[in-house]
Amino acid sequence: MSCVLELNSIWKIYPHQAGNVVALQEIDLQVFEKDFLALMGPSGSGKSTLMHIMGCLDQPSRGILKIAGESVSRADDDLRSKFRAQKMGFVFQSFHLIPQLTVLDNVSLPLQYRLRGTDEQAKESLNRVGLSHRMDHFPSQLSGGERQRVAIARALMGDPLIIFADEPTGNLDSETGESIIGLFEMLNRDGKTIVMVTHDLTIAKRCHRIVDMKDGRLCGP
Repeated sequence: MSCVLELNSIWKIYPHQAGNVVALQEIDLQVFEKDFLALMGPSGSGKSTLMHIMGCLDQPSRGILKIAGESVSRADDDLRSKFRAQKMGFVFQSFHLIPQLTVLDNVSLPLQYRLRGTDEQAKESLNRVGLSHRMDHFPSQLSGGERQRVAIARALMGDPLIIFADEPTGNLDSETGESIIGLFEMLNRDGKTIVMVTHDLTIAKRCHRIVDMKDGRLCGP
């Protein structure tokens, strides 16, 4: 099984007048095709910082980050944006839907900066998450679980190499969260590679692998 994402000796250091803040240190990690990996750890452990670097939302201070075998450790903003647009999908705790746009328009939004995908594929993506009947609605007309499904449908646009989910059930009740995790499991069975940040061990156990973090270091397999 091929490696889609590789981190070698990754550090993230933030300058501060009282002394540098080390957010990540000596991170070595591989994510493989069709993997379903959970990043766990207490608040401040560095898991969201790590996901931001893996997702090209931030740049490491030191170390090597490879995506599909290509090093992006020192990539500029434009190249990182290109990798995000062409190879990645993102799902966040707060959904990040645009309230003035319909569900279909929210899902179609990546078409403005991705090189592939059509409106028909946006409809197919909504059908995949069970929301084809809501495509003309606005986010305010949806439940929290439905909004997160829209966010997942948007992340699927362009058939990304990997999907990053940052606490995707954090704003949902337990029953709705269960259905969202079930959806991620279905997508993974269909071949999607998923990295999920979560503080919930029950959710993490639904993933293939759990990687624990503490004080900016990995402390799991």
